[in-house]
Amino acid sequence: MNINTTSKKRTIITICVLGAVAGLLFGLDTGVMSGALQFVAKEFYLSDAMQERVMSTLMLGAALGAVVSGWLSYYIGRKYSLLIASILFIIGSLLCAFSSSVETLISARILLGLAVGVASYAAPLYLSEISPEQIRGSMISLYQLLITVGLFTAFVSDTLLSYYGAWRWMLGIVVIPALFLFLGVLVLPRSPRWLISKGRDQEAKHVLQKIRMTNEEAHVELENIHESLKIKQSGWKLFKENSNFRRSVALGILLQVMQQCTGINIVLYYAPKILGMAGFSTTAEQMWGSVIISIINVLATFIAIGIVDRWGRRPTLLLGFIVMSSSMYLLGLMLHLHIETIWAHCFSILMLLVFITGFAMSAGPLIWVLCSEIQPLKGRDFGITISTTTNWLSNMILAATFLSLLDILGAANTFWFYGILNSFFIAFTWFFVPETKGMSLEKIESNLMKGRQLRDIGWPMSH
Repeated sequence: MNINTTSKKRTIITICVLGAVAGLLFGLDTGVMSGALQFVAKEFYLSDAMQERVMSTLMLGAALGAVVSGWLSYYIGRKYSLLIASILFIIGSLLCAFSSSVETLISARILLGLAVGVASYAAPLYLSEISPEQIRGSMISLYQLLITVGLFTAFVSDTLLSYYGAWRWMLGIVVIPALFLFLGVLVLPRSPRWLISKGRDQEAKHVLQKIRMTNEEAHVELENIHESLKIKQSGWKLFKENSNFRRSVALGILLQVMQQCTGINIVLYYAPKILGMAGFSTTAEQMWGSVIISIINVLATFIAIGIVDRWGRRPTLLLGFIVMSSSMYLLGLMLHLHIETIWAHCFSILMLLVFITGFAMSAGPLIWVLCSEIQPLKGRDFGITISTTTNWLSNMILAATFLSLLDILGAANTFWFYGILNSFFIAFTWFFVPETKGMSLEKIESNLMKGRQLRDIGWPMSH
């Protein structure tokens, strides 16, 4: 391997890591409230309903952010969308730290949600367009990895600060990585696909020559992008007129609903409360239990990065849903039996860890990978906007109803319900989810528009 090739590989990985830092902020902002909520509830005398509102307003903001992110990304590009997100992260984190009332806190959480919504759209899209197709799945999975690192960092900082009840520091510390994201995005190149779509071919060529192994590879990709951009972005018009595009949009929506309905964010947002139900009674036990959950979340995501471009999307998703459904059934059983022994408590937390592993190695990163791959280029911004907005609306609904669902169904039935949902997702993946491993975005689009069945749009790799 020559020096030039090694240098280019380092450049590609550095660019992708900087782009994926948005995931770190995503994880931090969705995780910090998990540990801070009990202290916020005490300070502002919050009911269960108001706690649900504080937790879920970030997702409301994220849904709004996802709606505008398609427009932002199209007109100012992926890079500057991430730059705007980083500024919102900084402002929102400072407002959270200095909140004098629950209303101010909720407003700040909505602002942070806007940042998360824009970042959760722009970062995977940027990574899918900047990465060589051979490592595209791994690089988009890197975004999910940094979400888990963000969650881990949030749980660790929350746990350490919980000894002092310093919830303002828990929420304000996010400003540090937000500043790092702002500075990192400043040095990122523009997406070559976006540059070409704006008629800036020479800039796109310059970027591709920096991030592809050979000039010939850069030239071929340049030609492929030109070919796919002959028909301009026309998402809404295409959605109305083309049934094949409607199929890919519907699949993106269903994939995002599936990801949320696994129950992952319920486990992460309300981890201390769930650990309390499982028998860990003190605040310290619950907080350190949350840290263990977040560590497993990080480590299991490395599994996804290692196998996504080798095993493929479909088999990894199928295995993940089998693991998640089994662990939810067993956790529900343990809560139903009310066995108050140390081994029973340990088995319950083990099931939570198995569930986290199943999610982090499959549905966590792979849903984002698939949603960035299945949309045709001329309707790409529209399709990903719809699927990302769906993710956050689903997330908001689940976060805003979990405590109420526990009251209505009871702990055991609630987790059995999520087990049933994960069982259904196994069947859905088998019949409808395509294998896109190693396929160019242009080939996937061609297969979709030819009317092939959804599970076959990654042909020939799925056959």
